[in-house]
Amino acid sequence: MKYRKLGHGLEVSAIGIGCMPMIKSGNILYGEAADLDESTRTLHRAIDLGVTFFDTAELYGPFSNEGLLGEAIRGKRDGLVIATKFGFRFDGNEVVGIDGSPENARRACEGSLRRLGIDTIDLFYQHRVDPSVPIEETVGGMMDLVKEGKVRHIALSEAGPDTIRRAAKVAPITALQSEYSIWERDVEEEILAACRDNGVGFIPYSPLGRGFLAGTIRSRDELPENDWRRNDPRYSEENLPANLAIVDAIAGVAARHGVSNAQIALAWLLAQGDDIVPIPGTKRRATMEDSVAAADVTLTADDLAAIDAAAPRGGTSGPRYGERGMRMVRL
Repeated sequence: MKYRKLGHGLEVSAIGIGCMPMIKSGNILYGEAADLDESTRTLHRAIDLGVTFFDTAELYGPFSNEGLLGEAIRGKRDGLVIATKFGFRFDGNEVVGIDGSPENARRACEGSLRRLGIDTIDLFYQHRVDPSVPIEETVGGMMDLVKEGKVRHIALSEAGPDTIRRAAKVAPITALQSEYSIWERDVEEEILAACRDNGVGFIPYSPLGRGFLAGTIRSRDELPENDWRRNDPRYSEENLPANLAIVDAIAGVAARHGVSNAQIALAWLLAQGDDIVPIPGTKRRATMEDSVAAADVTLTADDLAAIDAAAPRGGTSGPRYGERGMRMVRL
């Protein structure tokens, strides 16, 4: 495994693991429900392969995903970078709003530490920006947790360029997590530059377009009835056929290298800068091993040009979220 540095010297494996799919039931399901034993074996195998970076959130499940990861890393904690997120308000297991207050950061942090079974969260994100709370106040509360030893590094998710700059003026922001992939390139317009100007590493989530770029889904009919992607505009009957052209271009590059579509999509992200660390979601050893191998794939200038021609910024058919989801990003 190769390793990279995010902001403020935090070193992680070049490919991280998005743990969100590793739940049996809950609020965000992709494909069939996870086999929890296989999820645990996947995490153990990733550690054996040199993966050090594991991403979860209290939202996933909610809460159960952190518990699964915590059980899996028991006795294997040394050298790992565990990332989790706060930013929502709950009534039991129901999300009832966004809450970026320092009080909510503390509540979430203490719950996450308990579920994960660790003493310190390595990377603590604000999951979504709360427009009603100044970002300076939010990160100030997060830094209080750093001073108390409960958190090592703080980070943001889906923040806009102005928010990144404001946050970085008052606290050391180690990373920004936002959606970024061959079919979602809007961060290239201003957000990547804002991160780099302020020493903030970049973590692309959904680096495989929620599985679409891997090339295994050619029709909505292949998605289970309760699959979250049935709500994704890019998977709609109108947009999916047009977006298959992107998959076909990736497949052409993959064939030249003798690797999977997923490896090409991840290698493309790695080629966008040494400060970029994608976190493909997985729940099975086979897909995890395939994704991790992308760290050893090097794309040529011709490969990059072919992908750019097929998937220019803004060229994907459909927005990445529905109207409600889009109101919560890039704030």
